[in-house]
This record gives sequence, C-alpha cells and structure tokens, in this order.
Amino acid sequence: MRQAGAIAELIEALRCLPGVGPKTAQRMTLHLLQRDRDAAGRLSEALRQALEKVGLCAQCRTLTEHSLCEYCASPGRDRSLLCIVESPAEVLAISRSTGYKGLFFVLNGRLSPLDGIGPEELGLDVLEQRLKDDGVAELILATNTTVEGEATAHYLSDMARRHGIRTTRIAHGIPFGGELEYVDGATLSHAFDGRKDF
Repeated sequence: MRQAGAIAELIEALRCLPGVGPKTAQRMTLHLLQRDRDAAGRLSEALRQALEKVGLCAQCRTLTEHSLCEYCASPGRDRSLLCIVESPAEVLAISRSTGYKGLFFVLNGRLSPLDGIGPEELGLDVLEQRLKDDGVAELILATNTTVEGEATAHYLSDMARRHGIRTTRIAHGIPFGGELEYVDGATLSHAFDGRKDF
C-alpha cells in the first residue's frame, strides 16, 4: 500500500539527495519522526537557514554566506594563480589536501551541450572578465577526467590562450599506493602519457 500525506512527502523530498533511494529515504523519514524528532527539527531549521543565507561568491562562484567567500576575501592568497574546479566540494578537497594558496573559480558543472549546459550556465563570462582584469598568470585546470570535463578543460585552455595566460592541468593517473595490474587501461594510459622527469 502506497502512503500519502506528510510522510510520503518527506520520503520523496529526501530522495533528492545523492545516493538516497526510496528505501533509504523511508528509513531516514521513519527514524526522524519515530526516534529523533529533535534532530528532525534541527535539520529543518539548519536547512531553512542555509537556504536563506548561502549563495554564490561574486568572484569565484563557490558557496558562501557573504558576497565574497573566505578565499576571495583573503589578502594573503596568490591572485596570480586561478584554479578551475567543477564544484564547491572540489574547492574544499584541494584546500584540505594541498598547500595551494591561489584563488579558485567554480564552474558549478561542466560543458554538456546535450544537457543544455553551455558557457553561459558555467559563468564563463565572469571568468573571461577575471582573465582580462585580475592579473591571472596561470590557470590551473582541475576539471574531472570525464568526456565533458576534458571538453571543458580544452575550452578553458583556449580561453586562457587568447589572453596570453599560462595553462596547466593537474596530474591524473595512478592513485598513491595503487598497483598497476589493478588500474584501468584509460587511467594507466593517461598516467603513462603524463609522465615527467624523476
């Protein structure tokens, strides 16, 4: 029997989260309503607050509560380096895992004409203005190695070249501690082609 009403509405709403199917959404709903109503209230309020306060940074398009994010507002960052990523999650990953001290630009997607995602949807007009006016010396491409990510990287490389800006691509290949026999052929080929002096 299919449920209707508030419970069904909450189950359906939770399914918008990545990796959450109908059973997981039902389990979450029943847990919040049956066992942890205080947590449900906190979750509801935190989501409401985030929706009201969080938007995109005016310069880099990452998520922030202010007009400029902490990276763009920091005077200590190297403004000649601009790293292009597909999502705010990648800003966090690079910041947490590397010593990168430059700035970011978040595409919030990648070029995908079949899905109707072109340069306008990625804010490339904003990026173009930054490349003209902000003293960027190096554009670091950190898009994913999907077909769309590679197409986006090529498009951005051409854009940077028009402005005389050096373009680099983060290395892709064998994971640290990985064994060659277990690595897929495309990754191994990419790593082999991208080898450097040792």
